[in-house]
Amino acid sequence: MSGLVRTAHRVIQSCIKNSGLTGAIVSRTQAPVKRDFTRGIWHMSCSKRMDSSYTSDLLKNHSNTCSCGCGLKALHTKDQQDEKSPNPKPLGERELVEFLTEEIVAERKAQKVKTLPGEVEGFKVQGDGAEVVLTKQLKDEIVRITFNVNHTVDTEDFGDEAQQEKQEFSEMRSKPQFEVDLVRGDTTLGFTCSFLQDQPSASADEYNDIFGIDEVTLYKGEWSDKVYAVAGDVLDGYLYDLLMNLLEEKGISNDFVQKLSDFSTAYEHTAYINMLEGISKFTIGKQ
Repeated sequence: MSGLVRTAHRVIQSCIKNSGLTGAIVSRTQAPVKRDFTRGIWHMSCSKRMDSSYTSDLLKNHSNTCSCGCGLKALHTKDQQDEKSPNPKPLGERELVEFLTEEIVAERKAQKVKTLPGEVEGFKVQGDGAEVVLTKQLKDEIVRITFNVNHTVDTEDFGDEAQQEKQEFSEMRSKPQFEVDLVRGDTTLGFTCSFLQDQPSASADEYNDIFGIDEVTLYKGEWSDKVYAVAGDVLDGYLYDLLMNLLEEKGISNDFVQKLSDFSTAYEHTAYINMLEGISKFTIGKQ
């Protein structure tokens, strides 16, 4: 595909990032995104948008997460205690534990990947909290990919209210910004990449990259703030194409980046479930 088409596509992406239409530019500290799909039964029962007949049905079938009789209003007018317990927990803590129990079950049921793989397309996986490092040893260099799953859950911008209702229960995907380091000896050629914000076109006349280069840098030893870096959107168009081709030769292709998103989604979901379980144990005093 000609460099002109790819360059035009990159310019459009730059305009999208710099406009206020799609939010802030992707950065290392991305803005948090509301996880509507995890609200589950509780979110459905507390929704103000439901009509009275649907609300009535939910009241009949709603799990008894609150025993104070507040129904959907979630207004507690008295501090009820469990009379059977010698040291009863405060009402708010008991309600939280009850909700978390249901939420964890629902999230595990929705979990598509139960066991995270140890490799992704030949890259060995190493996770440390929210940070993930993928490494592959080539003949004369190491290819290292680093990303963090915090605040990477992606949501679509639906126009009408009906679509927004569907969005609350749609699958969420993690699309993290990621660093690609090509390491030869003590020298590193580094790329900061991110997912493009618009959907690839199905037209055969357009180059359908799903990710782009945000920044390029070259340094020896350890990286520091003193190292020079250049933004991807100011690179010469032909140079940008050649760098994208270089990444593809090292295995960083569209197909690989899609699988990276798949893995990141599963990893982030697992981390979220672990956090819910941790909050539950913390609340009931089993740390």
